[in-house]
Amino acid sequence: MSRFTRSAAIITFSASAIASLPAMAADALNYNQISLRAEVSQEVARDKMIVTLYTESQNSDPAKLAAEITTTMNQALGQAREVKGVTLRQGSRNSYPIYDSKNQKITGWRERAELRLESADFPALSKLTGELLNTLKMDNMDFAIADATRKASEDALLKDAVAAFKARAQLATDALGGKGYKIVNLNFNTNGYPMPYARGGMMMKAAMADSAPAPAPEVEAGTSQVNMSADGVIEVLQ
Repeated sequence: MSRFTRSAAIITFSASAIASLPAMAADALNYNQISLRAEVSQEVARDKMIVTLYTESQNSDPAKLAAEITTTMNQALGQAREVKGVTLRQGSRNSYPIYDSKNQKITGWRERAELRLESADFPALSKLTGELLNTLKMDNMDFAIADATRKASEDALLKDAVAAFKARAQLATDALGGKGYKIVNLNFNTNGYPMPYARGGMMMKAAMADSAPAPAPEVEAGTSQVNMSADGVIEVLQ
């Protein structure tokens, strides 16, 4: 009985020692590892102009109302298609009932349809917008960063972020008296690319209201500061 107990104790100790090996290996892998972060930024021009126009009307006959809205939108689409470099997108179109004062009986219908125009040619789109405001109304004017511009800025920022991270890694290595370093992992995060930036549509409509023909408004899209961070871990070599 005593021999069995003694053997079991030896086996238990051996298993415990083996189980501790992965933990010891993990500790060794994490030796001299440091977390670092580097950030770079860039001013990027909002080079895409987005204008949302709409028509809205009401009628007691929903069929006549739909025909009126369709005719107005088709005329606007035909006029907009003649301008090169302008992308057309039909937005939402909604119809809803109008009730009497007691909110019990439908007395008519109201319908609204939107037209969205996008272009990198600000003067051309501004001129077209002024002309379309003779029959449509403006919801808003927005500015955004075009996809091609965004990709180019991301590529440039990525190179800058890598260079900044390497510089910081070398600085940390020198401070610790290391002979060199190796990158364990590295992650990039980008922020600052704006959603379309709305400008005052009401101000633009007011400026054009008394003009015939409507003048092309002066627009200034501005820029956005885009940031990219490089977060990673290095291992300092001794």
